[in-house]
Amino acid sequence: MAFAPSAGPLSRRTLLQAGSALLASTALPTLTRAQSATDAPAGGRLIVAADSEPKNLNPAIVASNGVFFIASKVIEPLAEASFDGKDGLSPRLATSWEGSADGKSVTFKLREGVKWHDGKPFTSSDVAYSALAIWKPLQNLGRLVFANLEAIDTPDDLTAIFRFSKPTPLQLIRNALPVVSSVVPRHIYEGTEIATNPANVNLVGTGPFKFTEYKPGEYYRLTKNEDYWQKGEPKLDEVIFRVLPDRAGAAAALEAEEIQLAAFSAVPLTDLDRISKEKGLKVISKGYEGLTYQLVVEINHRRKELADLKVRQAIAHAIDRKFVVDTVFLGYAAASTGPVPKNAPEFYDSNVPTYAFDTAKANALLDEAGYKKGSDGKRFKLKLRAAPYFNETKQFGDYLRQALVAIGIDAELVNADSAAHQKAVYTDHDFDLAVEPTVFRGDPAISTTILVQSGIPAGVPFSNQGGYANKDLDGIIAKASETIDTQARTELYNQFQTIVATDLPLINVAEWGFITVARDSVINVSNNPRWAVSNWADTALKS
Repeated sequence: MAFAPSAGPLSRRTLLQAGSALLASTALPTLTRAQSATDAPAGGRLIVAADSEPKNLNPAIVASNGVFFIASKVIEPLAEASFDGKDGLSPRLATSWEGSADGKSVTFKLREGVKWHDGKPFTSSDVAYSALAIWKPLQNLGRLVFANLEAIDTPDDLTAIFRFSKPTPLQLIRNALPVVSSVVPRHIYEGTEIATNPANVNLVGTGPFKFTEYKPGEYYRLTKNEDYWQKGEPKLDEVIFRVLPDRAGAAAALEAEEIQLAAFSAVPLTDLDRISKEKGLKVISKGYEGLTYQLVVEINHRRKELADLKVRQAIAHAIDRKFVVDTVFLGYAAASTGPVPKNAPEFYDSNVPTYAFDTAKANALLDEAGYKKGSDGKRFKLKLRAAPYFNETKQFGDYLRQALVAIGIDAELVNADSAAHQKAVYTDHDFDLAVEPTVFRGDPAISTTILVQSGIPAGVPFSNQGGYANKDLDGIIAKASETIDTQARTELYNQFQTIVATDLPLINVAEWGFITVARDSVINVSNNPRWAVSNWADTALKS
């Protein structure tokens, strides 16, 4: 059910009536009185907005925020991000990790007394199987992080020793743990076709919640794991992810008290000022520090005009980043300087070339490149594709088309659904410019270098499919992947940032986190840097 602004102002009474109808239409399972959130100081049901339905919910295979949002409550990683833990991590299935001096092994000590949801014991064998059979060969991010993983020793049930063929920085492994190390049960996957195993949807994990029910187009239902390894957790009896693809609908559902929480900016930014004044609702920007999204313009270097650095510089100068931050993101973003975001101080380098908004300079650069305006005021035409995942990426696509007109470039804006967009850009290379929301996941080697590194096979999403190749940059990326010394590795990534900002294989425009809106009754929200995709074991409802 959508709530169209054109239908006139919605009253509180109208919202409540609409909310009742929406609840009825999805036929959520009924809580018994003993489970009622209003009757018990702990327990109860948390109802959350979900704007998508991933076809594969296994985070060991698909490490994406849409999958983690649901699956992270069921399937656990070796460690999770933390605001105050050692190395920015909080132990989960692993209690400690130690790298060898030569960088060729990492030893994990595992948590004792953990059980899978089917009652079988969790052991080092599960970790070894997950890493060698799934993370390394199949996972979109793990295949990069564990490229040189060759074996895992399991001398006992609570020890897993990762062995690498080449030096692999412990810094990289630590930074990658929250996103690449989701462990699945060996006894359920071994001997099966991993990609089509039913457990990719009907999840079996070790987490605080069990996967109980899925009704397509309606909801996912998770229920309390009574045998969870952390005593006293989880606090909730149930978590229901309501499928609400219409973000305006999520805002209305919150106001109608039909749901209690909406994460990942499920409430449109245009509604935040109004909704922040609603009694009983709180707007929270914390909890996404480990999930920095970056608005980038990907470039197809096969196109003659775009292979010219002066043309790429002109496009960079044509973008008014302040306008983008203030108008597209309503101030909930920051202008980018390069491929590493400002809130990644371990690697961020501000001393890189930047491109101030300057249409006169942009026009001059295009003239110098030999692309003079014709009698119609146009220099050449480009195909522009804007990713459909967020309102902001689509809005920026509209803005960029207009910005290019101002410098004589005629951009045809092509819109498509997510599957068609990904195929066009990352498989067919049917684009000149593409607006994408990439994610910085704590370390440049996890999901950032792949955006500019050459030799990536076609079909890999969020990778360099623009044909850009720079031997010096590739060399730095390769060297950093084997550099054990943390300071030396950071210096290599400073060089990486300088080359990317100078040569512009892509154009970084803005970086942003998300917003969570929750009812006041929901507590322990946003208490780690990846809260929306963490396990919510301590999230609770006030009585």
